[in-house]
Amino acid sequence: MKCALTGRIVTMNPQRAVHAHGTIYLDGRGIVAVTESRAPRPPGFDDCVTLHTNGTIYPGLIELHNHLAYDILVPWKVDRRYENRNQWSTGARYQSSVTTPMTVIARMPNLVPAIARYTEAKCLLAGTTTSQGIGLFSNQGMQHFYRGLVRNVEQTEDAALPEARCRIGDVEHKEAPAFLERLKRTSCFLLHLSEGSDQAARSHFLALQMGSQWAITPALSGIHCNALTDGDFETMSHHGASMVWSPVSNYLLYGSTANLAAIKSSGLRMGIGPDWSYSGSKNLLAELNVARLIADGVIDDASLVAMATCDAAAILGWSGVLGSLEVSKWADLIVLHGASKDPYEQLLTATEADLEFTMIDGVPRCGTPAHMNALGATGETVTVGPQTRILSLQDPEADPVVRAMSLHDACTLLGDSLHDLPRLASEQRIRQKTGDAPHLLVHHSPEPVWFLALDQPHDFSARARSPRPHDGAAGPLSSHAAPKVSPMTLDALTTVGDGDYYEVLVSQVNIPEPLRDRIRDRFM
Repeated sequence: MKCALTGRIVTMNPQRAVHAHGTIYLDGRGIVAVTESRAPRPPGFDDCVTLHTNGTIYPGLIELHNHLAYDILVPWKVDRRYENRNQWSTGARYQSSVTTPMTVIARMPNLVPAIARYTEAKCLLAGTTTSQGIGLFSNQGMQHFYRGLVRNVEQTEDAALPEARCRIGDVEHKEAPAFLERLKRTSCFLLHLSEGSDQAARSHFLALQMGSQWAITPALSGIHCNALTDGDFETMSHHGASMVWSPVSNYLLYGSTANLAAIKSSGLRMGIGPDWSYSGSKNLLAELNVARLIADGVIDDASLVAMATCDAAAILGWSGVLGSLEVSKWADLIVLHGASKDPYEQLLTATEADLEFTMIDGVPRCGTPAHMNALGATGETVTVGPQTRILSLQDPEADPVVRAMSLHDACTLLGDSLHDLPRLASEQRIRQKTGDAPHLLVHHSPEPVWFLALDQPHDFSARARSPRPHDGAAGPLSSHAAPKVSPMTLDALTTVGDGDYYEVLVSQVNIPEPLRDRIRDRFM
């Protein structure tokens, strides 16, 4: 379908061109022209459908760090300051509020597609057109549930979009040579790197050093990196690597984040991601809002927007087709209400209520009824605070189970199951003990056995270790000393309408007082 969108266009091209009154012409997934509105229409577009947005058009947002399956969880009220992730990820609180609840949910086959439906809708309502982190581990995989709608960096099924490799576990020093060989065969490798604030966290970066050589190439993008020193950032930059910043998560858990001045001085390319709703941001738009307060002039607004658009695409090796609004690139874009603010500030201060339209691959996916109707798009109606949005969730390439599930049904299933966790956990333990659920215990069962990505070890040995039934998810439920499970609440889809969201954020014990004050002034 040929169509045109008018409005202020923030291209994010190398020249950072902004068309105050522009028109972008689309033919299917492709961008045919980006012009000033007074310019002649390209051939073949004289009678095309035109959407007059009266807003500001940006490239679709690309988040490079998330754990989508866990974004059903409400924020954790962090109990103390931690120095590295091993301190909180092995604690009883994590077991009772993350590992065990997600284990129960993951063992219910009807809930795994519900998670995919819910978390992708969460992305769309915040303008995220590409995400990372599809993983509950499984001996049969769950990637097929995320086929369609929001792009996924681990599973693109398109030669123009090389797939990224991802790893949560630290690389041990003995693994560094094998890791280097993996990097040489990969266009982008997203690695949780030196997450924390102490020397133990930094040691995982030093583990990449092999004498005078480093297991670092331009493919490496380190997630977090908040324990790195000024010299470490120089080393990363010297080898052409990049990093992914998740400042809200860093502050919530560790009370600090990476040294932005040192990163800027090193020239290290940066992407950004919300981490997860449990100890990060609800979505990328919310992360960008707070990131601007944290950057506080050290990183300018245009550079922050680049982290979620053109620089993120460059980290992935996708610059040829995504990340900016240019001729011959693909139509992933969003529209924000109005065009009076500075174009970069407008995105960095927007909420989901300001987001009026999201398009992926030339297909309208989310928007106001007026915008969606103008392009002939239909779908499910949801509310964002007092406003209405239409979500077009149907995709012919989507997994059939997900395709058949409405967002309303996904919300109901997940909400009821989280509230009913104690009973569900008890029933699952009984079935395991009585042998009434053999598919949970037999590795070669025809039914899926899900494992928790955040609790699953990784290695770079020549033969990958297969998941075992007692790893990850199965352990807590099969133990007589399993952590107690309490009823839980499904996290709200958007910050708008989630009245407690910023109150919980400013009450977090590790948020520095100056940042706490800026959040209050901005959001409360």
